[in-house]
Amino acid sequence: MRTAVAALLALIFVGILIYATLAANAVTCEVCVEFEGRRACRTGSAGTREEAVQGAITNACAILSGGVTDGIRCGNTKPSLERCE
Repeated sequence: MRTAVAALLALIFVGILIYATLAANAVTCEVCVEFEGRRACRTGSAGTREEAVQGAITNACAILSGGVTDGIRCGNTKPSLERCE
């Protein structure tokens, strides 16, 4: 009986965790950034369009930049492509 209750509670917990994870990422955006002659495209998912775009820019700039200063400069670059669903 205790095992069945524990298994049921574990399933409920996993279900809530999956639902919360999927509900939080309501918007997905693909963004391409061009920085110092190089280009990278990445996707980001978040609850809002602005957060998803910023996440994708951050991911693209992690590939394109070579340090903190370049990362900041790249992050301030306007994306060459921005497509959200």
